Amino acid sequence: MKITLIKPNIGRREHSMYVDESRMEPLQLGVLAALTPRDIELVMYDDRMEQIPFDEPTDLVGITVETFTARRAYEISEEYRKRGVKVLMGGMHVKLIPEEVKEHCDSIMIGDAEDKWAEMIEDLRKGYLKEEYVCNPVLVPQDGIITRRDIFEGKAYLPITLLQFSRGCRFSCHYCASSVYFNKHHYCRNVDEVIKEIKDQKRKILFFVDDNIVGDKEKAKELFRALIPLKVKWVSQASIDMLEDKELMELMMKSGCLGHVIGFESIKIENITLMKKGVNKTYVENDYREAIKELRNWGLQTWAAFTVGHDNDTLTSIKETYKFALENKFTFAAYNILMPYPGTPLYNQLKEEGRLLYDEKWWLHPEYRFNYASFLPKNMTADELTEVSFWCRKNYNSMKSIIYRAFDLKTNMRSPYRFATYCVYNPVFKKEVFRKQGMEFGFKDVKK
Repeated sequence: MKITLIKPNIGRREHSMYVDESRMEPLQLGVLAALTPRDIELVMYDDRMEQIPFDEPTDLVGITVETFTARRAYEISEEYRKRGVKVLMGGMHVKLIPEEVKEHCDSIMIGDAEDKWAEMIEDLRKGYLKEEYVCNPVLVPQDGIITRRDIFEGKAYLPITLLQFSRGCRFSCHYCASSVYFNKHHYCRNVDEVIKEIKDQKRKILFFVDDNIVGDKEKAKELFRALIPLKVKWVSQASIDMLEDKELMELMMKSGCLGHVIGFESIKIENITLMKKGVNKTYVENDYREAIKELRNWGLQTWAAFTVGHDNDTLTSIKETYKFALENKFTFAAYNILMPYPGTPLYNQLKEEGRLLYDEKWWLHPEYRFNYASFLPKNMTADELTEVSFWCRKNYNSMKSIIYRAFDLKTNMRSPYRFATYCVYNPVFKKEVFRKQGMEFGFKDVKK
């Protein structure tokens, strides 16, 4: 028996396939591979950088689906089903809008697969699949499961090992798909198993893909203490309230943390209130000044994440957000247009108000392009929102900006290693800003 796992691409640039040069290992497929019994042959294809051999015999194709990759995932599924091959789909998008996904495959898996993968395998051996497998919440992620990394070999991923300590986030931001997926819960792995997984691979540079690695501060401290002897360097995503716990921060830095993606989201308290990101309220009241000072004193290289297009945003305030990030010399900054993911409170609100564009399904619409506004903002047109967000990304990643931001002695120039990291990755992200902007979803026309 043979199973084929696939990571779909987003789409294409003009008439050519988009090759993601900053691609990282598809961790979720490594976990599925580890869940699969060894007597089953297993292969993985990454549509972001290689051709999928549709005519290669296989008994089941498993496709992980994100909202941005849904259109391409459905195309891939169609090709396999034409050949009589069963297709199973799972991932974030399946949980958000299962009825849509069902139309494009033979079976869906809703939620984290650890709970139902073994059952699905047994059904496959018997020659049939259920139409859906509804997974219970996994209270201890990857319990007894060490990611299979042999499936990543030879695929030229960035030399960073992806792994996970925790899943989910306790916050309830109204735009967040992850909050819907995990129902505002946060789950942690056993620290001993995380350490074993790190020791079982060769790299010393790690990326914890957690939504919020400090969501449970005491468990995070346990992890950081265990990381210290390993002499690794790592990054993750974290909420800004980590600064309230000095012991946490000391252990974090001793454990080799280089920095985090931190969701600043907006410099306007009205927007923070509207999006229900209460954790940021006390920080935004003084323009994040004290928080940023502390981040710099700890030496963290911060990837500041902003969302633009909120109901209190204007073209002027969005450009002020760019200026704010530049003045603070963040190592990286993202200016993400507010995206109404299906199933989120934001999506439901905009739908009720009649403000959704692209037939209310931007992820499938043939005219939608990557990084375009998909709804009607209150204080500008959708095109103006698209243009100003790209203006922010373009200018923040300009060579002039990269050089200016490099000269921060507390962060980007704190050590030769940190400076080298800054110099290597900033040009990579600069290139991706222009390559992704306006990219089409999918490779061909599909039915909406």
